[in-house]
Amino acid sequence: MQVNKQSLAAAVRKARTEQGISQEQLAEALNFDTRTILNLEAGRGNPTYETIFPLVTYLKIPANTIFFPDSEESRPNHEALLALLHDCTEQEAELIAPAIRYLLNLLRK
Repeated sequence: MQVNKQSLAAAVRKARTEQGISQEQLAEALNFDTRTILNLEAGRGNPTYETIFPLVTYLKIPANTIFFPDSEESRPNHEALLALLHDCTEQEAELIAPAIRYLLNLLRK
């Protein structure tokens, strides 16, 4: 599967700026050259898995945003919730799950 370079560029730029991270800070955090981030955000080059994976993981960009940008409408609250859950330990997730089920039952009544 090929990555849509423009979707990747837009997603990285958006996530980076929303998190208040400069291109230089992002490059330093991931041990990349600043030009790598600059070129990627400009849609230039042919990014490899070794570049894409750390970016997506560090910036918490949903994979569908990059690989299937037109697959479904934007769901920022859903994506933010998934990112929070992704950061949980298995034990935390086990403790949170019943509370989420309870709240969903209340909301759906």
